[in-house]
Amino acid sequence: MKKFLPIVLLGIGLLVVIAAGVISSAKNKPLDSEDSDQVAEIPVDKRPTVSLVPVLDLKPKSGLWLRLTIDDIKVDGAFSLDYELLYYTSDGKQGGVKSAVELGDKKTIERDIYMGSESNGKFTQDKGVKNGTLTLKFRDNGGKVIGKLLTDFTLDQTTKGYNL
Repeated sequence: MKKFLPIVLLGIGLLVVIAAGVISSAKNKPLDSEDSDQVAEIPVDKRPTVSLVPVLDLKPKSGLWLRLTIDDIKVDGAFSLDYELLYYTSDGKQGGVKSAVELGDKKTIERDIYMGSESNGKFTQDKGVKNGTLTLKFRDNGGKVIGKLLTDFTLDQTTKGYNL
């Protein structure tokens, strides 16, 4: 029995190594291939008009807000829209908002996005917001991404307020 012990231990060791390799490769596989280059490009004539406009002090919640307007939505087969706005503060902290909207017959979406955080009704504005990215993903009724748009934005503060 003792002469089979090294073979048994070697076999168990190989099983552990193989299992670790399988788990490691599973973790490295992308779970969502929607961000790959395989997402179809939205033709220029089907792209919506998108604007981000700074708005200060939307009462009763003071601070910096961006009004996101997505107008003239006509992406073929689009059932829903995901938007993600990521930005960076002067101290390098990342903030942002991610949300989804069912389109139905809607051709315009408008949302006010706070450049900060909220907790228990208290709003804390992120200071020194300078730039970020806006990503739009259009999905079919099965949830598959059928088109994606991405743009960078820069927010400049002037004596009269903020400019994009």
